[in-house]
Amino acid sequence: MLAAALLASAACHRPAPAPSPQHVYELRGGQWLGADGFRAGTRWVADGRLTLRRPARVDSVIDLAGRWVVPPFGEAHNHNLDYSTPSRTDSLIRRYLRDGVFYVKNPGNLPRGRDSLAGRINVPRGVDAVFANGLLTATGGHPTGLYLRNRSRGAMTPADSDGGFLWIVDSLPDLERKWPRILAGRPDFIKIVLVHSEEFARRRTDSAFFNWRGIDPALVPEVVRRAHAAGLRVSSHVETAADFHAALVGGVDEINHIPGFRGDEHVQFTEPRRYEIAESDAKLAAARGVTVVTTLGGIADFALNGPDSLRRRQADAWFTRNLRVLHDAGVHLAIGSDAYRDDSVGEATYLATLGVLTPLELLRTWSEATPRAIYPQRRVGCLEEGCEASLLVLAGDPAVDFANTRRITLRMKDGRPLP
Repeated sequence: MLAAALLASAACHRPAPAPSPQHVYELRGGQWLGADGFRAGTRWVADGRLTLRRPARVDSVIDLAGRWVVPPFGEAHNHNLDYSTPSRTDSLIRRYLRDGVFYVKNPGNLPRGRDSLAGRINVPRGVDAVFANGLLTATGGHPTGLYLRNRSRGAMTPADSDGGFLWIVDSLPDLERKWPRILAGRPDFIKIVLVHSEEFARRRTDSAFFNWRGIDPALVPEVVRRAHAAGLRVSSHVETAADFHAALVGGVDEINHIPGFRGDEHVQFTEPRRYEIAESDAKLAAARGVTVVTTLGGIADFALNGPDSLRRRQADAWFTRNLRVLHDAGVHLAIGSDAYRDDSVGEATYLATLGVLTPLELLRTWSEATPRAIYPQRRVGCLEEGCEASLLVLAGDPAVDFANTRRITLRMKDGRPLP
């Protein structure tokens, strides 16, 4: 886990909105989410920040009429925020904003795609986003298969392989040689891939496991040491409970995916013990402040009364078990979907069906913990004095009915109401 001083020194993330002369709003008569739940009150917006003290000048009053105010939602794992065409990109950003998802973490992207988003993201009327750039994996490791499919479709080029969408790291000398180039790409954080690391030696050269392997788990501490020295956090893709353990003991800051989220290499849900997070590992993750990003909602594509209902019920049971182990240990959770055609709305909706988190706990995870996991240096995920003036106003109480998170009546970002 990064020390607070290291986090404070990192300069790669989007800075908080700079104070500027702008419209001053009074947001009157809302129910504001805080440490004690929802409390009635009024806030003011000045210079892009919330304040509990009335400024000398107020330009407009917005009567919230007793509605519920929450921080905007986060999407802690999605690869779809990557430039393709102006119309598609703008449509995607509008969807994020419509759904109240203002903060996005892309843990694997084309650097040239990120650069093409300039002016569309990290601006008041766009989503804020951070990027890992290429993922660190092994020869033939995940997501090489995705790269090859995209190349065959013309969406990627040979130059997008090693050193682009991927960084092939099979040894410590590979890491040492490529590390300066990795940093030169200005990633916001580092993403590594662990896939069935308990069978690393067996899988590394067996073509039967192409795309179902990752880096040598012995390299994880070496990546973490270099990343932390550069002021960067490290996220790890995991598949199994053994991957979860290897990422933890390797010192990562974030674990992407709850084990078992997509089953085995045949996308089957067999051998459940392979995916059961140990209670001792959950306690270690909590003690080290490691964030775990969910990415479980894809199973909702299989209907409970459809032809794959058994598979759905099995997955629901395993996911519930792992989520409860993490929750009971006090692990920091963040909501991410890994759903290319969606944002985190579907993920949050699915998690609500499992019943592990109360509606209020799920709301806090989505609107408080997830934005902070994406931007640990910024005053996001809060509605108190000095917090960034970004918020959502809901027509119903989400602590009573989580579906009220979809009833957004007002969106404000960086101190400006959105259309």
